[in-house]
Amino acid sequence: MLIRNAEVAGEIVDVRVADDRIAEVARGLPGEASLDAKGAALLPGLHDHHLHLLALAAALDSVPCGPPEVRTPADLRRALASATPQAGWIRGVGYHESVAGELDRRVLDVLAPGARVRVQHRSGALWCLSSAGVEALGLDAGADHDGLERDSGGRATGRLFGLDGWLRERLPARGTPDLCRVGALLAARGVTGATDATPTNGRAELERFATLPQNVLAMGPLASGAEGPHKIVLRERALPTPEALEDEVLSAHRAGRPVAIHCVTRAELVVAAAALHAAGSHAGDRIEHASVAPPELVALLAELPVTVVSQPNFLRERGDDYRRDVEPRDRPWLYRCRGFLEAGVALGGGTDAPFGAADPWLAMQAAVDRRSEAGIALAEAEALTPERAFALFASAADAPGGPPRRVAPGARADLCLLDRPWKRARDRLDSADVAATVCGGAILHVRP
Repeated sequence: MLIRNAEVAGEIVDVRVADDRIAEVARGLPGEASLDAKGAALLPGLHDHHLHLLALAAALDSVPCGPPEVRTPADLRRALASATPQAGWIRGVGYHESVAGELDRRVLDVLAPGARVRVQHRSGALWCLSSAGVEALGLDAGADHDGLERDSGGRATGRLFGLDGWLRERLPARGTPDLCRVGALLAARGVTGATDATPTNGRAELERFATLPQNVLAMGPLASGAEGPHKIVLRERALPTPEALEDEVLSAHRAGRPVAIHCVTRAELVVAAAALHAAGSHAGDRIEHASVAPPELVALLAELPVTVVSQPNFLRERGDDYRRDVEPRDRPWLYRCRGFLEAGVALGGGTDAPFGAADPWLAMQAAVDRRSEAGIALAEAEALTPERAFALFASAADAPGGPPRRVAPGARADLCLLDRPWKRARDRLDSADVAATVCGGAILHVRP
């Protein structure tokens, strides 16, 4: 492959690819062009350092139940009524309380009378079932499980916390989610690599990921065969003892695996930082989200060789809710960017798709302008330059927050070609500017 007239590091050059590597970068290379960049920027392909591939595939076939598509009870009623059940169930995703308050079986019964409905909260931590769904699974008379909520009379409320796998085993098979659409969606946005952050990944999931055209690094349990970090999910409502968490971190390190600890509250981040200090940090250890990170906790993280993988896109997507729901003392520390970097904490970027929009460019925009959907500024002191925002998604899969990959001889040919020079692209950071995506020397996407 020969890409002509590409802007690389501010210069117009040709780029030759041989097999899966960049062979030459120079002016006037001989040969017939495969792509003519016409002076547009040629960048390293993006790596989304935190998303959930199979959940994203399932979400593409599900009913949106929250903003921006659904904002009112009437919107939700129409969305559920127009859905086509699959294997007898309507599957909804992305719900938030701003739509119709706390969701339980009674609310769903009003919105979708008689239907078997399951709706996932946008956090991914909660599923809510209608009464028809509760009855189909026998939850009223069934055994109790951690995370299965009951009312004061012992009747299931339809709310299931952290029971994704348990619920999946009891539902009729829907077929395997189609990853082809996911691969095409990511390629259209310049994404050549992804880190799947699902904690339950096993060998079956790893085999599915291998069908994607992108490079995939997967998290998973220690015995799963996954090469990514061992994922530990902290929930403030049921935190482990410090000793138990330290033991889990040590077990992963002894197996030669880093850990990735999910932290979305101040308390969760305190517990995670304490465990890493007690166990000793391992190269590649990560904190996922660090949604609320006050200065004293950033200082604790700076003492460790640990990386934070953040999702600044949530400022855009959820910022208006944060203004209402998050304590005023925590609002300055939401999804920090510059504060981590100035403290010496490595910072990578992820979208958390499908719980966030599967578009790294939206995350870059939010890291720069720090504005909600309504245009309200959130912690403006944490803003990054466009170049630094792009770097959140330009580092290697196993080193989020590390040096950005370069378009240079010897580098793997994972490339994102824009339709304009960087000086024009940097002012908007828009996936609409992606003209072509190349992964391992193969063209994944060319915009019509």
